[in-house]
Amino acid sequence: QVQLVESGGGLVQAGGSLRLSCAASGIIFSSNTMAWFRQAPGKQRELVASLTSGGSTNSADSVKGRFTISRDNAKNTVDLQMDSLKPEDTGVYYCAARARLATRYDYWGQGTQVIVSS
Repeated sequence: QVQLVESGGGLVQAGGSLRLSCAASGIIFSSNTMAWFRQAPGKQRELVASLTSGGSTNSADSVKGRFTISRDNAKNTVDLQMDSLKPEDTGVYYCAARARLATRYDYWGQGTQVIVSS
């Protein structure tokens, strides 16, 4: 049974920082591309950042230079360090996993709420 469990969300003032963490089980973590998505109220879910098994990263233009994705294959965790937070970063953040040959993210966490106050 695959489980992705996020933690670390909360309320923070603009300019502050938060670190999200996702613990994975039931998958061959080291071979999966891991990613963080977010969904703001009234908007579609969007990719925030992804990190392949080989270490390649991709991130949304809106978070470049502020957010950093990292993974620990020994602990089966993927983190998202979020700095210089803005009110528009508010939303539910989801951890997701995509197997090596898959074309879509098949596994999702339940989400963790991030609220950035102005």
